[in-house]
Amino acid sequence: MATEKKYEIDRFATPAGEIAITFLGHGSLLFDFQGMAIYVDPFSRVANYASLPKADLIFLTHEHQDHLDLVALAPIQTRNTTLVLTSACARQLGTGLVMQNGDERDVRGIHVWAVAAYNRVHHRDNGQPFHPKGVGNGYILVFGDRRIYVAGDTEDIPEMKGLGKIDIAFLPMNLPYTMTPEMVVEAAKMIRPAVLYPYHYGQTDPARLVELLKSEPGIEVRIRNLS
Repeated sequence: MATEKKYEIDRFATPAGEIAITFLGHGSLLFDFQGMAIYVDPFSRVANYASLPKADLIFLTHEHQDHLDLVALAPIQTRNTTLVLTSACARQLGTGLVMQNGDERDVRGIHVWAVAAYNRVHHRDNGQPFHPKGVGNGYILVFGDRRIYVAGDTEDIPEMKGLGKIDIAFLPMNLPYTMTPEMVVEAAKMIRPAVLYPYHYGQTDPARLVELLKSEPGIEVRIRNLS
């Protein structure tokens, strides 16, 4: 759906129709499914959102400025847009459908599961984790028979063992705030996605992840421009 040629798009078939994934950059994604434009964490630094489709659904993983970006939200949000977010995001925006870790519900015909996203190793200088437990969300979105996991800002947390079958996973690798490539490998071994996209990877070299996972059967690592 994105009209600017710089964006890479991957397409996957489902019994309910094709899902097209546009890689906008950083932690920002656009899913096109059954005529709906579904955004995750729009971020104005990586795209001109005025040139992109109006949003039917927007998912916000947490309240940090590169995930909750008012400049990016303004041109795509309408009175008909459904905004799914965390409590911290809702406090800033004053609106939206709040989902806590563990919540499940159908939103605009998409089954959504909000899951934990937090740091257990990487901390600020004051000892506080960059992403405290219970504040941010990852989301599992079900498109037809495809379960897509967008992890948000997290590390390789034990809750990943209970996510069930994951067809496509987006795992962050943005140091020092999320995972090292080695952590992503451990997360991938817990999740076992058919397709793994490292995303929001900052200055971390995604080729390192490819090297680490090359002997791991059944996991296809795809590198897209999501730095």
